[in-house]
Amino acid sequence: MKNTTMLCTAALALGASMAAAQEVRVYNWSDYIDESLLEKFEQETGLELVYDVFDSNEVLETKMLAGGSGYDVVVPTGTFLQRQIQAGAFQPLDKSQLPNLNNMWDVISDRTAKYDPDNAHAINYMWGTTGLGVNLGKVREVLGEDAPVDSWDLVFKAENMEKLASCGVHFLDAPAEMIPAALNYIGEDPDSHDPEVIAKAEAVYDPVRPHIQKFHSSEYINALANGDICVAVGWSGDILQARDRAAEADNGVEIAYSAPKEGAQMWFDMMAIPVDAPNPEGAHRFLNFIMDAENMAAASNYVYYANGNKAAQEHLNEDVIGDPAIYPSPEAMENTYTTTPYPAKVQRVVTRLWTKIKSGT
Repeated sequence: MKNTTMLCTAALALGASMAAAQEVRVYNWSDYIDESLLEKFEQETGLELVYDVFDSNEVLETKMLAGGSGYDVVVPTGTFLQRQIQAGAFQPLDKSQLPNLNNMWDVISDRTAKYDPDNAHAINYMWGTTGLGVNLGKVREVLGEDAPVDSWDLVFKAENMEKLASCGVHFLDAPAEMIPAALNYIGEDPDSHDPEVIAKAEAVYDPVRPHIQKFHSSEYINALANGDICVAVGWSGDILQARDRAAEADNGVEIAYSAPKEGAQMWFDMMAIPVDAPNPEGAHRFLNFIMDAENMAAASNYVYYANGNKAAQEHLNEDVIGDPAIYPSPEAMENTYTTTPYPAKVQRVVTRLWTKIKSGT
């Protein structure tokens, strides 16, 4: 009886192991891939793809730091990736299994190495900037034809914000984006971890805080698209979604996005393999599949985000590669910056400061 139980247990374990080897489990942001690519991967590899989605880095991080997520590939943003690497959540990539690494774009790889030295644990999937979404008609009506729609002056100068308050302004509720933006605006290092430097952001927000209608990290998409607000500080992809929704609705709302000329923060969504992935070989096959030039281009053509794959660029639709809001000019790229996670003690300083800024007290 004992031997039979052991044999059954061994058979079940072997069956579970074989099942895991025949499937690849991917955890990505919602609405962030052309679904025909998922079918194509299964057809090309014979592997079953289990594809789940999340909507915030915090949800993903909770799973990663708890361990045993059950996923083979996950997609954290760069700053979260860095913290999770330090916590031992990811395994190094076996680059011998990734011949399509040759397709990646050194301009982006050089930036992502800040979070992951030598890009040892992750590949870039999509990237973008944090900047200004503007209802051109309303803003020009309020500020005139020469409104500074490509400058942080639009939202950090009190005289502009006082007028824009009549048509509505939303800011991201994201201190890791908004504190660096304010520091960069006044000529400080946006990646500073010095509490005394960070504290200088308060003086940037104090004069404009009374004119900010809301701090929120997603409501601005529909609010811009519907014409309910005239300016949002937000993520490039979200604002381009608002632009496209307004165009589809044909509601007379014209939305434009700009990475401000004084400098904008870049963000990167990265694909990595958890340290306890059930099928690391399948995970590498998925990453290599995504890095195929035509596959990566298909993903960007679907979601209208820039990707970190140089070879994909010849396969991109013109309204993607030719849109400076998606692929900034080389000059604009030079004017972007990246940030790194705050240490725990500094994070508490930032959180307190941001709470104070939002409350206006």
